[in-house]
Amino acid sequence: MPRENRLLGRVALVTGAASGIGLATATLFAEQGAKVLASDVPGSPLAERFAGNPNVACVYKDVSDEDAPEVLVGAAIEAFGRLDILFNNAGICPTEPYLEQSQATWNRTLAINVTAVNRLTIAAAPHLKQSGSGRIINTGSVQSQVAGPTLTAYTVSKHALAGLTKQQALELGPFGITANYIQPGFILTGITETFLATAPKAEADAFAQYWKTKAPVGRLGQPIDIARGALFLALESSSFISGIGLRIDGGAMARL
Repeated sequence: MPRENRLLGRVALVTGAASGIGLATATLFAEQGAKVLASDVPGSPLAERFAGNPNVACVYKDVSDEDAPEVLVGAAIEAFGRLDILFNNAGICPTEPYLEQSQATWNRTLAINVTAVNRLTIAAAPHLKQSGSGRIINTGSVQSQVAGPTLTAYTVSKHALAGLTKQQALELGPFGITANYIQPGFILTGITETFLATAPKAEADAFAQYWKTKAPVGRLGQPIDIARGALFLALESSSFISGIGLRIDGGAMARL
């Protein structure tokens, strides 16, 4: 995608920005002229990822911390003076068989994937209202519609995120704010690459081949594929698109 400065003058807050989808999106937004407040958990390689990029400021914060909304929104305003785009991307995907799931896993997954999104959006809303064309983009999943083995908490969280986004669209639309969620298919991110690297080779190869075959385009997704979708939803030209799930999966879910 050419560098057209399509986000010039805009400020974005991107969570989970040290790797994968968040890294690709924060980088693309900055390339397109936006100022970006990038955040990720302490201990992540966040600062190294954006070293030398004058359009990106970094803040280490776990989105589920009690003070995370105030810290992250405050940092964006302090660094850049405004906030126009909120990309709630941080998330986790633990695996546990349904009958063996732990309460701790359930609580942690919902806290990061749903509650943190809700709290951060509420904190950002006053500034998104002032923008006049605020954008909320949430990272959902194809599992915002379907289920998968051992992914109970994750599946529930992504279904909940779809409903939350629709509510955001409904109640914030009168202030010029749109809210949408992206539904990635199988994307080669830190989470999926770790699985492919640690699972038995035959299992990993079969899993990757399944998703490559299931997608009519014939390949696995890359973080930049999702970043380009986020850019589309962030643009002024998408101002009449709100409350939807944008599925970016190479057509995988169109195949039975």
